[in-house]
Amino acid sequence: MTTAFNPPDKPIKLTALGSCPEQFHVFDDASIWAVRSALATGRPLLVRGEPGTGKSQLARAAAFVLKRPWISAVITSQSTSQDLLWQYDAVARLGNAQVLGSLSKGDIKGWQEQLEDKRFLLPGPLWWTFDWDSAAEQLEATYLKAAEPPLYDKKEADPKNGVVLLIDEIDKAESDLPNGLLDSLGNGGFNPPFGVQPVRQIEQREPLVVITTNEERELPPAFLRRCLVLHLDLPEERDELIGWLMERGKVHFENSSQEIRRQAAEQLVNDRESMLKQGLPAPGQAEYIDLLRALGEMSEEYKIEPGELLEKIKDFALKKQAVRG
Repeated sequence: MTTAFNPPDKPIKLTALGSCPEQFHVFDDASIWAVRSALATGRPLLVRGEPGTGKSQLARAAAFVLKRPWISAVITSQSTSQDLLWQYDAVARLGNAQVLGSLSKGDIKGWQEQLEDKRFLLPGPLWWTFDWDSAAEQLEATYLKAAEPPLYDKKEADPKNGVVLLIDEIDKAESDLPNGLLDSLGNGGFNPPFGVQPVRQIEQREPLVVITTNEERELPPAFLRRCLVLHLDLPEERDELIGWLMERGKVHFENSSQEIRRQAAEQLVNDRESMLKQGLPAPGQAEYIDLLRALGEMSEEYKIEPGELLEKIKDFALKKQAVRG
């Protein structure tokens, strides 16, 4: 049975959670149907688009609508597919062994129990996604200081509804990570080491897996074939983009003046067009929101009209490439 996904037709306020600040999200029609399709097929949803288009935020907003926990795994060039399943802390085990060796007096059996490898095995994002209760039990059994993934609302975000897993910036990893990820998702589980019980996806809790890419590296064709793909692109036509930015600005800063939102949007689009002509990364929605936030905070603090202030600070938010010549 497909999980219904029916977001409200108004901006969703996402409260601060962990390292994520307060955010607002607006679902467009394409995003709604992409999430619905991912839920219906059980396929991962790969979200493509330039930085600052709301790719990562989409996963968090979907979790809010579905009343599910949201888990975020940020990928780096050092990440491996195993990191998504579990992490083994060999350094902590060695430290414990040294402490026990200095304090104990020949109680070898006691040492062995306290130094069991499984006591230093932390559940990774996919473990929590497949079986939250099993991951919590494994976490409780370790000697490591770690916490469960934070919940935005313990009454609303119920693991029994399933989990929304965000794999952020997968293009930073080598090809073995996306392929390994799909193997685990296709198998519906994995086998942890050190005699720990196999982890299997709980029935009726099929996850929603959202994967983002900034297109820094080509993704394996086999990986792409097994994903649904959503393209989040900014409008290409100048006036349409200005209007789109102004609407997003109003969502985040409802008390800001329409004229200032327009001036900031026009400035961003001017700089964006210039950067694109030079083949350079161009400013987008994220820079626009930063600019409006700075205008709101600083114009009041320094008693400067927003229009005058825009001229003073626009380059800091919009022009980020090295100056040549």
